[in-house]
Amino acid sequence: MANKFYITTTLPYINANPHIGYAREIIEADVLARFHRLLGDEVFFNTGTDEHGLKIFRKAQELGMETQKYCDEKALEFDRLKSVLNLSYDNFIRTNDENHIKAVQEFWKICDKNGYIYKKNYKIKYCVGCELEKTDSELVDGKCPDHPNMELETIEEENYFFRYSAFQEKLTELYKNNSAFVLPEKRFNEVKAFLERGLQDFSISRLKDKMPWGVPVPGDNNQVIYVWFDALVNYISAIGWSSFAKATNGKTENKNNFEKWWPAVQLCGKDNLRPQSAMWQAMLIAANLPPSLQIFVNGFITVNSQKMSKSLGNVISPYEMVSKFGIDGTRYLLLAGPNFGEDFDITWEKLIEKYNADLANGLGNLVSRVTKLAENLQFQVLKKISNDQFSNLINKLELGQALEYIWKIIDENNKFIGDNKPWELVKTNQEKFEEVMQKLLEDLNLISELLASFMPETSHKIKKALETKKIEEVLFQRIK
Repeated sequence: MANKFYITTTLPYINANPHIGYAREIIEADVLARFHRLLGDEVFFNTGTDEHGLKIFRKAQELGMETQKYCDEKALEFDRLKSVLNLSYDNFIRTNDENHIKAVQEFWKICDKNGYIYKKNYKIKYCVGCELEKTDSELVDGKCPDHPNMELETIEEENYFFRYSAFQEKLTELYKNNSAFVLPEKRFNEVKAFLERGLQDFSISRLKDKMPWGVPVPGDNNQVIYVWFDALVNYISAIGWSSFAKATNGKTENKNNFEKWWPAVQLCGKDNLRPQSAMWQAMLIAANLPPSLQIFVNGFITVNSQKMSKSLGNVISPYEMVSKFGIDGTRYLLLAGPNFGEDFDITWEKLIEKYNADLANGLGNLVSRVTKLAENLQFQVLKKISNDQFSNLINKLELGQALEYIWKIIDENNKFIGDNKPWELVKTNQEKFEEVMQKLLEDLNLISELLASFMPETSHKIKKALETKKIEEVLFQRIK
């Protein structure tokens, strides 16, 4: 019986165009999904768009558009990444979907029934950029460190609150019993330190007359559900949880679907650390549901040591990258970064240099040389090769290290060709020539297998070249 593997990205907020930070996250998830499919696992890969909240409402107003129309157009732009980046996700959920909205309201009712929701007056400092409350200890020079160009807003109103403080012990126990619950370890240590400082209840609604774009609070038409509380529920609404929650006979298809897939592996950026690994886990416990399986937390992509921003004019689009480097070139360049969780600094110059060195001169050159040398050679069909070290790197999402592992084989083979000069051996020592070529062909087959999750089209082209002993096109053209 096949193992079940559920992986989900965060849902990007659609107040701006897709950027390469999100592209890297969804490509990472795609690698993990493809890898598990190759292992024979049954996979459910979820992504989508987060479409409620103040930022979305204001962006639509700024453009003079109806909010729903704005969301519809932006969602299409994000879903188009599936073909642009050759992604293999199974589900694209929108927080505007009717089934998701029903699930959020059902989730609210259960948390309320269990005693974890109450109403009170409050006053907070609020960052619209994060859509999160900010305490003084989190601020730098009175500003949100992630959105220093945005003024904090003061919110003073009566809202519903989630009894976050009730989950101090349960979250401590969850972390203690799951040593790799959050990766990398330093992010896990950050959220543990946050927990040790004590959890504070947080607001989970907004007044509808101030923020009309959101899911209505059940039984209170004057309030809408806070965007984070709404969006996080997508991980379970995507697998049919709402119908499961309402089922009376316990036999519904959606109940079976939910129990089949949950819990999930989640990917997020480091600015999502607390919502994903603490808030969401407390919410799940409040609704009598199991916690997530594991949470991978990415670093940021910076451009020439600066955070991407429209004001600086340094935002890089995945569409731009694909137009310059192709799909697999873009996938490689976004994955072949530092250790997982570290910030990744890029420039166009660095990307071009790496593309030429690793893809055009490295992999492309090796495939071209070996294929040409093997043109008139008979050889056996080669077996697939499993590799535990490589698998462990992928399962820890150390994809940069996994690619280094592959490129070490590529570099060694390019050197091996230079050292052994098979184009001379074919004239002087046929036996040695065939021995050298067998090693090169076996390694090229291994390379194609290892690349299958990372660069699927390139992997396919190499396999085809091994079968036909012809390379129909240059895999990677040098960029000047």
